[in-house]
Amino acid sequence: METTRRRLLVRGGTVVRPEGTEQADVLCVDGIIETVGPDLGATGKDGDVSGGKSTTEVMDVSGKLVFAGCIDTQVHFREPGLEHKEDLASGSLAAIAGGVTTFFEMPNTKPATTSPEALADKLARAGGRVWADHAFFVGATAENADSLGEWENLPGCAGVKIFMGSSTGSLLVDDDVTLERVLRSGTRRVPVHAEDEARLRERYARVESGSPVRIHPHVRDPEAALLATRRLLDLAEKTHRPVHVLHVSTLEEVALLRERDLKGLVTAEATPNHLFLHAPVCYERYGSLVQMNPPVRSRDHQDAIRQAVVDSVIHVVGSDHAPHTLAEKRQPYPSCPSGIPGVQTTLALLLTAVREGWLRLEDVGRITSAAHADIYGIDKKGRIEPGRDADLVIVDPTIQEPLRLEWLRSKTGFSPFVGTLTHGWPTTTILRGEVAYEAHAPSGKPRGLPAF
Repeated sequence: METTRRRLLVRGGTVVRPEGTEQADVLCVDGIIETVGPDLGATGKDGDVSGGKSTTEVMDVSGKLVFAGCIDTQVHFREPGLEHKEDLASGSLAAIAGGVTTFFEMPNTKPATTSPEALADKLARAGGRVWADHAFFVGATAENADSLGEWENLPGCAGVKIFMGSSTGSLLVDDDVTLERVLRSGTRRVPVHAEDEARLRERYARVESGSPVRIHPHVRDPEAALLATRRLLDLAEKTHRPVHVLHVSTLEEVALLRERDLKGLVTAEATPNHLFLHAPVCYERYGSLVQMNPPVRSRDHQDAIRQAVVDSVIHVVGSDHAPHTLAEKRQPYPSCPSGIPGVQTTLALLLTAVREGWLRLEDVGRITSAAHADIYGIDKKGRIEPGRDADLVIVDPTIQEPLRLEWLRSKTGFSPFVGTLTHGWPTTTILRGEVAYEAHAPSGKPRGLPAF
């Protein structure tokens, strides 16, 4: 019986890879990249392939940029239990709209994802509703520490997430004894929210209700981040467990990462918020809408983080998409919740950095996709090369206009980046060889699959 193979030829664009850029076509067959090279038009003609009939869809992307589908390994989509803020359907739609074809979702939902049953529940909820490929973290606790080495290899599991600073419910590993137990249970890289809980508690005890939100980076001060990151690096070196320092926010942490230089044992992430916002201006302009943990800090911290991204001391950019309703964000400090939506705007913001001259296009390809795949071992994604999933993002570099609220797909209904002048925008997102989002609208039905 003859089979029809799906063939998509993405023709005429500038392919962006960590090694550089080139004018090339990309031929995708049955959701996999088959060939990358110049003038593949002859290869892309309709005809017989391996004894079966084949049809080829040709997508002309002349004048546009072709990136590998972005991978965002830190998002909070709030389901189950907090769906009024976001859910897997709305969050993944925002992801695919921004060129994110694979996301890893964090465990601080209600209930928290701290067991195989909770992981299975999230995977079941994702079936038929999620627009991008995905995996879910299991949260580390004192109670489950010794089981994590087994659970981290369950289907659909992104690995184990550690919160060293305050989070939801029992998701807190704030002492070194428990932290070492977690690190010794398993082998996969562990992402860590590194803030020192004892220091946070001591400093929050002195904050009065209704204090101005501009004190947030002083309450959760650089020392709180540095103390925890230093402890984490010591334990990673002691246990030989690879760790991933999330949302680096201080110049002191950057200096520590440079000084220790633990190579592949320690990787690190920056967020767009720390790269494109800075205090005190952001708090004066947006108030609690830009409150997050760890906080956005002054320009000297921002400059150090930017340089660390350029130098690959910080390896990836993840959105830390953390939505709340406007009503929740407008509560008085410190009752207002921390978190900024951002899964849809990361790529667009990084393109503004290219225009400003402190990033190159190939850097964007590395920090949004290839390095994520390397760090977490996602062998079939992250690069535009034969044998990888045909996850592609087409960017129109001529779109230079203020970012519009109506483009955004998150439930939150706000972003501090609305009004930012874009220097390119993702116009088409391709997931495993099929268009998933185009011209500000989804295409077809959700068809995201587990990434592991």
